[in-house]
Amino acid sequence: MTTRLYGTVTPGTRDRSLSDFNGGAQSHPQKKLTSGRHRCGKGRNNRGIITTRHRGGGHKRLYRQIDFRRSKKDISGKIVTIEYDPNRSAYICLVHYRDGEKTYILHPRGAMIGDTIISGPRAPISMGNALPLSTNMPLGTTIHNVEIQARKGGQLARAAGAVAELIAKESGLATIRLPSGEVRLIPENCLATIGQVGNVNSSNRALGKAGAKRWLGKRSEVRGVVMNPVDHPHGGGEGRAPIGRKKPVTPWGYSALGRKSRKRNKYSDASILRRRK
Repeated sequence: MTTRLYGTVTPGTRDRSLSDFNGGAQSHPQKKLTSGRHRCGKGRNNRGIITTRHRGGGHKRLYRQIDFRRSKKDISGKIVTIEYDPNRSAYICLVHYRDGEKTYILHPRGAMIGDTIISGPRAPISMGNALPLSTNMPLGTTIHNVEIQARKGGQLARAAGAVAELIAKESGLATIRLPSGEVRLIPENCLATIGQVGNVNSSNRALGKAGAKRWLGKRSEVRGVVMNPVDHPHGGGEGRAPIGRKKPVTPWGYSALGRKSRKRNKYSDASILRRRK
C-alpha cells in the first residue's frame, strides 16, 4: 500500500496524505462478519463520568469481527480482499477457507489477494501463517498477533506496522521482544502469526484539517497554561506566565510527562524481563 498525496485544491487538502488502497479494498464488508457497536459519548464509564478526555463525536462505524484466535486449524484459506477497518489502524483481510467459512484476519505486510494461509502446529514458516511458539519456529522470527494465554486470541503486536521478535525458548517459555522494546516471557503453546502487520505507513499520514480528526472521534485539546487556576494547576498569571512548578502536572495534580503509570505489583510483573523504553 502506497501513500496518496493531495494537491492544494482547498485549505483542507494542503499537505494532506492518506494511504492508497490500490484497488485492494471493497466498499462493503461482509454482513455476517459485522455487528453494531455502541459507542459511549465523550469517553464516559458506566457511571457516566468522563474518564478519558478529548473524545466524542466521530463517524458511525460497524465493527468487523476479527479472528484473533485463528480458530480454523489445518484448513487452508485464500485471501479474497484487503479492506479498510475504521476500528483499527491496520488493514484486514477476508479469508475464504476450503470448508466454505469466511473470516477476517489482520493483514500481514506483503500479503496479496490470492495468497494462501493456514494455521496449526504443522503450518510452514511462511508469511500470514499462525502456529504455536513451541513448534519448529526458529529464533529471530518476526511475528505479530501474539497470544498471552493459549486459546485466548492474539493481544500483542496488532497495530499497523507492529512486529515482535522471538529471541529465545527455554523450559516451556518463549522470550519475545515487543514493539515497545519490552522483553517478556510467554508460554510456548501460545499462537503467533508470522510476519509484520501491514499498513506500515499509517503513522506518516497527514489528515490535513481539524475536521478529519473529529471524524475519528477525537476532540481538540486545550493547554492548561491558558486556563484559569480553577480549571488547571498550570493556569492563571498575567500574560504568558510559566506553569510555576518544577514539573508539569495533570489537571488533578499528578505528575505528567514521564511519570510511570503502570500499576504496582501487577500479576504479570514476573513475566517481564526488561521494561519498555
